[in-house]
Amino acid sequence: MISQLEKEITFRFLKARKNDGFLNVISIFSFIGIALGVAVLIVVMSVMNGFRTELINKIVGFNAHITVKPYEKKIEIEKLNNHNLNSLSKDLILSNSGEGIIIKGEFTKGIILRGYSGEDFPKLEIVQSNNFLGNVNDLLNNNISISKELGFILGVKIGDEITIMSPSGVKTIIGSLPKQKTFKIISLFESGLIDFDNNVAFLNLSTLEEFFNLDSNDRNLEIYLKNPQNIDSQKLIVQRIFDNEFIYSWSDMNKSLFSALKVERNVMFIILTLIIVVAAFNIISGLTILVKNKTRDIAILKSIGVLNKSIIKIFFLIGVIIGTSATIFGIILGVTFSMYIENFRRFLSDIFNISLFPEEIYFLSSMPSEINLTSLLIISLCSILITILVSIFPAFRAAKLDPIKTLKYE
Repeated sequence: MISQLEKEITFRFLKARKNDGFLNVISIFSFIGIALGVAVLIVVMSVMNGFRTELINKIVGFNAHITVKPYEKKIEIEKLNNHNLNSLSKDLILSNSGEGIIIKGEFTKGIILRGYSGEDFPKLEIVQSNNFLGNVNDLLNNNISISKELGFILGVKIGDEITIMSPSGVKTIIGSLPKQKTFKIISLFESGLIDFDNNVAFLNLSTLEEFFNLDSNDRNLEIYLKNPQNIDSQKLIVQRIFDNEFIYSWSDMNKSLFSALKVERNVMFIILTLIIVVAAFNIISGLTILVKNKTRDIAILKSIGVLNKSIIKIFFLIGVIIGTSATIFGIILGVTFSMYIENFRRFLSDIFNISLFPEEIYFLSSMPSEINLTSLLIISLCSILITILVSIFPAFRAAKLDPIKTLKYE
């Protein structure tokens, strides 16, 4: 326990005096360094957590959560009535896909075409979004749905027509020629992922299979889960049901990306923690100078009967108070900055005319931020633990002072 005397002496030593000018400067820099280190660490962790969460939400909102792809035989429709499959899935959709080339005037671009039936297309999350424009029930015949971004690139809108070339050949008297067909744009979507928006469009399933000469037996089963976050255990259930098909999930398709994000987040945590460590070492300097300046006071305290353990507590508390208060201030600063980081990014981008978060690199159109309580707790504990460790040495050094030798030279 801490006695009242120890508290009063601690707060007395913390008060600034005129002859403690250099000591005050060190204490201020220690406080600012720790606070800034904690704030920066919180902001970086919040942005990386937000980026990961936002990226997952975009991916699972655009792609099937689990895809079942047949090897040779057609997917058995009877298995779609499996109890375990229905209990974990929200929608079961048959699809197919192919790659073609969009031709619009002199502009050409490769595109991935996904085929869905007119009944299944409205079930997609991207179609149910508020950003979707057009008739969700009109993906029939030679109609096509493209992204707003692709529409801007091509200079087209709803009601316009585009030509798509298929790699599948048509036999003629002069040989095999690639198929070409004109499609009418009936809707525009927006996934929030630039890479998807630029390279994916939707066709009617039957039209796509005819256009690419695909067999209906090769259709994939897209499984949309009620809880797409807990993907690994649910994938095992699907594998047991479809034991003769190839199964992959959204996590498998983006494994390298999320592994890189995890490594980057851990490395950034270690690097930025060094800021706190460096700032905390200023506490050692400050407390060492404080012990030197308070040598006479320490000797007087010992001569009137104050125990060594009380001296240790006093100087230990001084270091802990500086570190803890700096940590709390850093948490407030970091959380506040994380909450308004997108506004700050826009402000800097407008002032300096620079792009701080390029969409083509980071996939997202805005800088995300997610304040995670677990991350805050870990950062706070690390900061306070570092402060405690660096406060031990000066506190024990103060306790080792000999009051007789000290007062002899005063």
